[in-house]
Amino acid sequence: MTDASENPNTVAAAQWLADQKEQPAKAVPTIRERFSLSMKEACEACALAQKYRTARRAFG
Repeated sequence: MTDASENPNTVAAAQWLADQKEQPAKAVPTIRERFSLSMKEACEACALAQKYRTARRAFG
């Protein structure tokens, strides 16, 4: 099993998603199309984006 942070497209999608003021209503289909990700990669990007948001709130 690979780590989501090993795929540059997954990381880019997570960063983009974390930077949005409001998460798109259909985040997974949106980032799948925008970043050419599989369903699994898009879900990993969503989870990673949440970690980014949490870290930003905790550490500024």
